[in-house]
Amino acid sequence: MSSSYLITGATGFVGGHLAEACAAKGIAVRTIARPTSDTALLEKLNATILRGELGDPHLLGRALEGADVIVHCAAKVGDWGPVEDYRAVNVDALRSLLEACKGRPLKRFVHLSSLGVYAARHHFGTDESEPLPARHMDGYTQTKVESEHLVLQYQREHGIPAVVLRPGFIYGPRDRTVLAKLVQALRQQQMRYIGGGKGAMNTIFVGNLVDAIFLAIDSPRAIAQVYNLTDGEFVSKRQFIDAIADGAGVDRPGGSVPLWLARLAALMMERRARRRGATEAPRLTQARLKFLGLNLDFSVEKARTELGYRPRVRFADGIQQTMAWYRENA
Repeated sequence: MSSSYLITGATGFVGGHLAEACAAKGIAVRTIARPTSDTALLEKLNATILRGELGDPHLLGRALEGADVIVHCAAKVGDWGPVEDYRAVNVDALRSLLEACKGRPLKRFVHLSSLGVYAARHHFGTDESEPLPARHMDGYTQTKVESEHLVLQYQREHGIPAVVLRPGFIYGPRDRTVLAKLVQALRQQQMRYIGGGKGAMNTIFVGNLVDAIFLAIDSPRAIAQVYNLTDGEFVSKRQFIDAIADGAGVDRPGGSVPLWLARLAALMMERRARRRGATEAPRLTQARLKFLGLNLDFSVEKARTELGYRPRVRFADGIQQTMAWYRENA
């Protein structure tokens, strides 16, 4: 293992779990955190915390001192808003980080992307050989594609030892964003199964993702490669939603909506919201329709073969841990 990791986004969900795992392994952690970010967990882990913005070249130079592994978890997420807002964080700040890495003796640069970079259609075992669309439905997925291209460009042109990881929907303890919204929608009876909820989810437990990050750091084969990552088992939309409802002690959805009708509703809701200049996403968007309605089955065979990826935590156990944390902290 390396002596020191710079983890961007360490105050967030995935970055926090990674920092915790690093501390357990005796790996020193460094991070950049905004002045308003909650750093209580990182302080307990004795992480080195530099306050400021990720795109600040001077601060990046200080943050990189002594670090030989970079794990880039920081990102602007969501499914609504101007693409420029996403690009400022997901592409421009990343470019500043990559520039600061040029010429440094790094062991690895791990870039966390997303399975959202693939086309918004049904997927049945899609692997990394599938070309990515040039245009996407929202600012997040659009700029995640752009960020992947940027990382791989710097790998080719400047020799940065980069690897791209594409996790699916990440769940686990300490998720204070998506999980809370799903429970709220269930509690308010605003959620329905789409197409009967039969389609596959692309879930990955946060602990499995952390394991994959360490494998990508240590495997010589990983440089310049891209890897899909999920829990490696079939989890249906209905199974996923029901597990959250049961774990939160709320009613399961009361009915199902055909996919074609949900697609039409999403288009209408988005159109109205844009006409109003809404800053908040409508109840149903094309991104949420993909999440809840499309079959999202992706192959993780490349990660199994090249990285030795073997998910330790099964979905049933992972979601149980997740909902136990939610009940204690909601």
